Amino acid sequence: MASKAASKRLSREYKTISENPPPYITAHPSESNILEYSVDFRWHYVITGPEETPYHGGQYWGTLIFPPNYPFAPPAIRMHTPSGRFQPSTRLCLSISDFHPKSFNPAWEVSTILIGLLSFMTSDEMTTGSVSTTATEKKIHASRSRWWNSTGGGSHAKNPANKGNVKAGDAGLKFRAEWPQLDAENWEWMKSHKVDTLTGNRAGGDTGASCGPQLGIAGSSGHQAQAVVDAVVQQRDAGRGWIYRNKLVVAGAAIFVYVLIARLLGGDGGLF
Repeated sequence: MASKAASKRLSREYKTISENPPPYITAHPSESNILEYSVDFRWHYVITGPEETPYHGGQYWGTLIFPPNYPFAPPAIRMHTPSGRFQPSTRLCLSISDFHPKSFNPAWEVSTILIGLLSFMTSDEMTTGSVSTTATEKKIHASRSRWWNSTGGGSHAKNPANKGNVKAGDAGLKFRAEWPQLDAENWEWMKSHKVDTLTGNRAGGDTGASCGPQLGIAGSSGHQAQAVVDAVVQQRDAGRGWIYRNKLVVAGAAIFVYVLIARLLGGDGGLF
């Protein structure tokens, strides 16, 4: 059974992330076990793709499954929405996920975990559960993400009684249950952009490669958005060594020392 300590900790984090959500990120406990002492705790999150990235405007839905002894062990992390970055509904091997329990810091909170996920998403690093695609492919996935979330990849008209396998297509039932407001917005967006709900393509054969307006960040300026992207990059690089982060400075210093020694050896009254 999940511990009362884990439930109390996650309840506090839910309050925090609800009152002060990180940019581009929203999350909440599953309605099915929001405050129950079940075997584990399941949270749902949505990441909105930041500007200046191939994911701009995309709506990426996923889950965090916390173990009974959280925060002394990390959650399993999955992203259900096809993104061109991760295999849909596949456990991701990250330093903040259950693949690496020994590297997890109990001081890290849900917001820390999701910021780290967004940081990794915007990098080019590979790991278990990630895939390699072009920027164009990522943009196409971003433009189709709202359609995929709310229709289950078009399965809403094929098998509305599906049992709910997100990876295979669940007619959008799970997304609708957890994100009813976003789901309603998605259907309005598809209607206004004349998106074929069976295929995800726009009227006239347009696949919708260009991204529409973002969700949940209305009013964000370009400067603010760029600041968030910069912060994400800083989060990503935080674990790298000082030499890596300052490689230009190190290279410049090495060249300076080389030139200085060359002058000392080649000038009048040199060492030899």
